[in-house]
Amino acid sequence: MTPTPEEALEQAALAGIHRLAIPTPFAVGKVNCYLIEDDPLTLVDTGPNSGRSLDVLSELLGGHGHSIEDIGLILLTHNHTDHIGLTEIIVEHSGAEVAAYGPAAPRLAGYETEVELEDEFAVALMLSSGIPEDIVVALRSVSSNYHGWGAPVQVTRPLADGEVVELAAHRLEVLFRPGHSPMDTVFWDAERQLGFVGDHLLPHISSNPVIARPLDGSPGRTHSLVTYLESFKKTRELPEDAILFPGHGEPIDDHRGLIDTRFASTERRKEKLFRLLGDGPRSGYELAQSMWANIAVTQAFLTLSEVIGHMDLLEAEGRVREIDDGGVIRFEAVG
Repeated sequence: MTPTPEEALEQAALAGIHRLAIPTPFAVGKVNCYLIEDDPLTLVDTGPNSGRSLDVLSELLGGHGHSIEDIGLILLTHNHTDHIGLTEIIVEHSGAEVAAYGPAAPRLAGYETEVELEDEFAVALMLSSGIPEDIVVALRSVSSNYHGWGAPVQVTRPLADGEVVELAAHRLEVLFRPGHSPMDTVFWDAERQLGFVGDHLLPHISSNPVIARPLDGSPGRTHSLVTYLESFKKTRELPEDAILFPGHGEPIDDHRGLIDTRFASTERRKEKLFRLLGDGPRSGYELAQSMWANIAVTQAFLTLSEVIGHMDLLEAEGRVREIDDGGVIRFEAVG
């Protein structure tokens, strides 16, 4: 019988794996970091760059008989601020090795420059999608404040898809699963049939497949939702009784059922957006307004990512095409 989330945490604790729920200033709430009591003492993700988060992390480590100075290895699932913010502070105190998906290392190291480039990319995409300039300016200001919760990270151990991280008593396979971010990484323990999935799969909300600049520096944008669904197909193939430990919320004890739910939701939303094109071409902003109306400024880019992602799916099916008049890009139903 598959264990409940509570039983999964208890069983993990017996294997020396502990969830450390760290506060964040974001609507998603606490972020889950995971302590693996092994040699080296390992931490999966670190929490946002704040004094309160550092205090809570120190307190929770102390509850298991450890301190920040004891951390020997940090594994990073992806580059979002609530998962990387405390990394360099921990390294300064412990000298820990930092392991993350190798192609993302330059982006993590050049954090300040990279987030500026990402903001410029987002501004251009929003304007070309018809979002009014006043909303774009307001969101750029919000984004600048958000970046303060992150910090540069020096990756000392670049990881490759399929590589195995060997601890004294754990073997963690590196599974590259991009979509929510360009560097989403799952750490899979085949012996114990458990994995650390970051925000790749969350139990109660669907992770937004955020459109971003390609990780390899090539021009254009990621087709995040298309990529995300491909990553889901791979994760769905993990053993049926696997337990997945997410970056937010409770352990996932039925990943196949949850992924199937995400597939169905995506299909429904895709068809609803396609129907909205029945009256003629519409911009990404117009489609988002029709879907959700009264979108909060802080959600404008996320909802745009959702819309464009579903348009990418429809375009791949030959049902939609882009029309670019040199100003605003619109989507048009084909046939």
